[in-house]
Amino acid sequence: MLESLIIIKDQTRKKSHITMLEVIIGDVSSGQYLSTALSKFRHVFGDFSINIISFGESTGILSENLSYLADELKKKNALRKKILGAFVYPLVIVLATLSITLFLIIYLFPKIIPVFESLHMNLPLSTRIVIFLSNFLVDYGLLLAGFGAFSIIALIVTTKKISKINFFITKIIMLIPIIGPAVRNYNLTNTTRTMGLLLKSGITLSETLEITTRVSLNLVYKKEFESMTEVVNRGERLSTHLATNRNLFPDVLTQIISVGERSGNLSSSLIYLSELYENEVEDLTKNISSLVEPILMIFMGIVVGFIAISIITPIYSLTQNLHA
Repeated sequence: MLESLIIIKDQTRKKSHITMLEVIIGDVSSGQYLSTALSKFRHVFGDFSINIISFGESTGILSENLSYLADELKKKNALRKKILGAFVYPLVIVLATLSITLFLIIYLFPKIIPVFESLHMNLPLSTRIVIFLSNFLVDYGLLLAGFGAFSIIALIVTTKKISKINFFITKIIMLIPIIGPAVRNYNLTNTTRTMGLLLKSGITLSETLEITTRVSLNLVYKKEFESMTEVVNRGERLSTHLATNRNLFPDVLTQIISVGERSGNLSSSLIYLSELYENEVEDLTKNISSLVEPILMIFMGIVVGFIAISIITPIYSLTQNLHA
């Protein structure tokens, strides 16, 4: 163990990580358990990893548990990248649309407005709307951008500091089509795999639920796992509680967990469910682009087309009058 930690430290380049590893190496070399040394940096390693390592040390299967843990962290990281990657393309399209729109309204349109005003002609409604937007953004654009940035920062800080607001916003996000199912399946993948791995390592169901509650970042699911811990501590079945909330826990999940409880093979059932929902997340991330792309293209076409028509229509009317 000590040699392994020294090798890891020698391969590390980040100074903060080197300092942390030196502390861990010092603790292990003085006879402390690895889990005890890691618990000093709980914010880095997390309750889940520390508990897996601690149980492995006490039962003599540390190498197996470290292998399970490495696979778990690798899968979680890959799943997070898939989710983020699925929403990158729609975000790029939206940003491109907004950039083109702002360029036309703030830079191009103000150069044409004096021409329209000098003609003293009745401008179409679309042109008048764009002129109003152009004047408003030119005069108050910076103020609006500053207010928007402040609002976003304030919302992020408030969400992190006040759990009730975080819970409320998370609940709303989970009601949004496409995004909601993606968030649900992502959380089910992580939580079922975490529970399955903890149970497989020999940790009791009650302790497993407590650890899962602590490591869960989604406050909606965190609240449900707190309730599950109370249910299990009362001696009731886990599947009984799951059946009361079908929005967060689909019937398939409840039924498979119920079978796992009755057969005494709950850990395998949970790991199977994690693979099932991971496949659903992969399918959803593959389909998001094909589902969202037509909507975004239509939105982009309407916005840019509206501005183009607002510019072209007065010019066309002017040429018609000149020919007449």
